[in-house]
Formats: sequence, structure tokens, C-alpha cells
Amino acid sequence: MNAQKKNIDIWLIYRCTKCKNTYNMTLYSRTRTESITRDLFSKFSENNADTAWEYAFSLETRRKNNVESDLESVEYDIEHDPIENLLYSESEILTFTIKYPFDFNLRVSTVIRTCLNLSSSKLNQLMEINGVFFQGKPLRKKYKLKNGDRVQVNKKKLTELYDPEKERRQEKQ
Repeated sequence: MNAQKKNIDIWLIYRCTKCKNTYNMTLYSRTRTESITRDLFSKFSENNADTAWEYAFSLETRRKNNVESDLESVEYDIEHDPIENLLYSESEILTFTIKYPFDFNLRVSTVIRTCLNLSSSKLNQLMEINGVFFQGKPLRKKYKLKNGDRVQVNKKKLTELYDPEKERRQEKQ
């Protein structure tokens, strides 16, 4: 942060891991301090890591700064309950909400495959029989995630994909 009189500049400062050069990505430029909420101003003043990450992954911030980012190289973990916990629930439709605070072009299909322990072909089969819905519509692989998105899976159709007897019958045909 840098303040001059009643105006403030706020940046994220990046350093290249290879050449050690730095780049200041502008978050606010020549902005009146009263234009920023006290809570946000406090977070910027304290170098709040969560706030920095939020702005670092903001498409709007990258767009304003005309910055290209290598989102494909972002490492992440998907934390979820084991599929067995979902399959033993009493509900016919398994519904879960995805918490995804940072936008780095993650596909819904990737998350579903990971959480449900499905191969690409099994997910395709589930999609073909309308067994999985995203935001109330049948899932399409191209959908990108946003924080708070909801996924619904038909438990009966999902368990049919896990049926080893059915797989053996199909292999014999």
C-alpha cells in the first residue's frame, strides 16, 4: 500500500522465481480511502493472505492489469468425503456444494471424477443417462466451476456404474 494525501494505491507484488524480477499488479490506483470499506482496508494494511489470494486469482484483477496467467500450473487439492459415505446415504439424489474460493479454470467434470472416483468413461456414461446435474441442468464437460456451485447425482444411476456383475456381463457381450 502507498498513500498520498487522501488517495491510496494498493498492489500485489509478484517476484519471478527464475529471474527474481518483480511486478506490481494494481488492485487500486489513486483511490479515495473512503471508497474502500474499513474491513477491506484493514485486511490490505495487515497483508491478509486470504485477501491477497482472492485478488491474485481474480479474473477481473488480471483483466484490469492486462496480465496473462498460467492457471494450468496451479497445484490444488480436492478435499471431499469418501464416495462410500455418499453411497450409504438414504437420499436418492446426492447433492453437494463446491467451495472454490479461487478461480483457476477448474472443470466441474474434473471435480466430479475425483470425488466420485470415476474414470472419464464412467463419467461419460453417467452423463449419457442424465445421472449427474450441475446447477440444475444435465452436466456438460465444458462447465467451469464457480464458488458455491451445486452438483446433484442420481444415486441409483451412480451405483449401477459401480456394479461389478453388470461390468462382467458387458465384458462377455
